[in-house]
Amino acid sequence: MYKTFLIKYAEIAIKGKNRYIFEDALVKNIKYQLRNVDGSFEVRKESGRVYVETDGDYDYDETVATLSRIFGIVGICPVELHEDEGFDKLCEAVIEHINHVYKDKSFTFKVNARRARKNYPMTSMEINAAVGEKVLEAFPETRVDVHNPQVMINIEIRPMINIYSEEIPGPGGMPLGTAGKAMLLLSGGIDSPVAGWMIAKRGVRLVPVHFFSFPYTSELAKEKVLSLAKELTAYTGRMTLQIVPFTHIQEEIRRACPEEYFTLIMRRFMMRIAEDIAAHNECKAIVTGENLGQVASQTMEAMACTQDVTHLPVLQPLIGMDKRDIVKIAREIGTFDTSILPYEDCCTVFTPRHPKTRPTVAEVAEAESALDIDALVHEAVDGIERIRIDL
Repeated sequence: MYKTFLIKYAEIAIKGKNRYIFEDALVKNIKYQLRNVDGSFEVRKESGRVYVETDGDYDYDETVATLSRIFGIVGICPVELHEDEGFDKLCEAVIEHINHVYKDKSFTFKVNARRARKNYPMTSMEINAAVGEKVLEAFPETRVDVHNPQVMINIEIRPMINIYSEEIPGPGGMPLGTAGKAMLLLSGGIDSPVAGWMIAKRGVRLVPVHFFSFPYTSELAKEKVLSLAKELTAYTGRMTLQIVPFTHIQEEIRRACPEEYFTLIMRRFMMRIAEDIAAHNECKAIVTGENLGQVASQTMEAMACTQDVTHLPVLQPLIGMDKRDIVKIAREIGTFDTSILPYEDCCTVFTPRHPKTRPTVAEVAEAESALDIDALVHEAVDGIERIRIDL
């Protein structure tokens, strides 16, 4: 069993003098995510590489699964580390690696050597040719294919020689926490958890907010959102879900406002409340799962009316995506099955029969003018229930 994983990153490498900040954040996130995995781990960085080393027995599958959810990682390589004892010993280690990892030796391969330590007495090309020759001698059924090999034998000449032939893909992106914090409007649908995942992938920590309209929406709907938040923590780490009592606001909208503007006014209240919560949580943006043209409140005119009431940037990572692509991501990150549970959220309460699709800001502002907006926002914020969600 492998005792070390070589962790590869991509975008971090172009951060120049600030690169160490992102590397340190990645190391911190790896340590945090591995704390619940069966085993003992040490995480260290070394000149452009991050290593996860194990001490004793550990759960290999759970370790790989956990690493594959950490933003900033593009590759997870189970690696063997060897002291530099000369070229013959290097060849022996490569042959032993192949013998242990591949039962069927009928494959094509390529040797890919890199010299991080330039004082090594052979060039990368020389290592490739010489090791490849030794592999062919040891396993005559193998063949070299430098263009499309089935097995890539990687050799990195570092303080310790790295040998690996498998690279398990990671999610990519940037380490969590390196791009600040944002509010996530988390409904019980398919879209908003995917939007949150996509923004978290860019290094943003999330503060999810859910608008709850009991008794029009059930406790089961609330539990559904709690489950979605829990599923997201596998990627985002711990979060504090803000559950906003939204019933009185919706009842007041129904009582005092024209029906065709119900949804737009409701969403304007969501933005106002999210901005208020953001101010107390150092959040610099609001994240929504809106998708252009998907529903009546997601036309450009409607979104302009919704966003008119906030000074924060509104991030909409799904804005131009096809619904099939959103569903595909939801399945991949594990939120889809929860999202399709038949428990409605507040967005389905008092849905207008004929919603306004091409509103103007002035029209919507006039439609909501009968409401005591500040009082309703303050009442909702004062009634927030905060629930800590962890792995």
